[in-house]
Amino acid sequence: MNKRWLLSLASLAMLSGLIFSGNALAQMAYVEGNDYTLVSPAVKTSQPDKVVVTEIFWYGCPHCFRFEPYVEKWSAKLPEGVVFEQVPSSINPRWTEHARAYYAFQLMGVLQQIHRDFFDAIHLKRQRLNSVDTIAEFVAERGFDADAFRGYYHSFPVDTLVRKNSQKERLYGHEGVPAVIVNGKYLVNGSLAGSNERMIQIIDFLVAEELSR
Repeated sequence: MNKRWLLSLASLAMLSGLIFSGNALAQMAYVEGNDYTLVSPAVKTSQPDKVVVTEIFWYGCPHCFRFEPYVEKWSAKLPEGVVFEQVPSSINPRWTEHARAYYAFQLMGVLQQIHRDFFDAIHLKRQRLNSVDTIAEFVAERGFDADAFRGYYHSFPVDTLVRKNSQKERLYGHEGVPAVIVNGKYLVNGSLAGSNERMIQIIDFLVAEELSR
């Protein structure tokens, strides 16, 4: 009788363990509409043969500033077949100065050296970098060519990049930043995710889904 009772207890424990394990696995799955939304129709990506993760941001956004360290850490170890790109938002007209600055930095070849400094100057040092003149001064203070910056800032290539990405932003349908688009199909944002850590987890989940296709 005692042996039967012990066997029943062991079976119950195993069953409870399986149920718990199933619940834990279920919690790892994320649900469309609750954790992320669909981009419909899907938007063509810059590299159709890859899984493209696109972060849309604005330098003046405090949420983007706080999300940046997570983005840096995550993008430093991308799985094979995954590419990451950042798009400076201009859904708000007053954000366009920063979008133009981003692409000017990129065309100058100094984006990697100046990107995080620009965020820090705005959010930690409280500098008002909201015009071509103030940004050119910032560029010069870091030892880069302010005249070259001005030339790129007002250039046709920058005009084209800003216009092209504004059109894509309308297709994505996001209403704020930071917003992350996974492979042109899924929109992840802080409102649905609830935290920066969870945004990264949802992105990883969606990337894995796309890689498995």
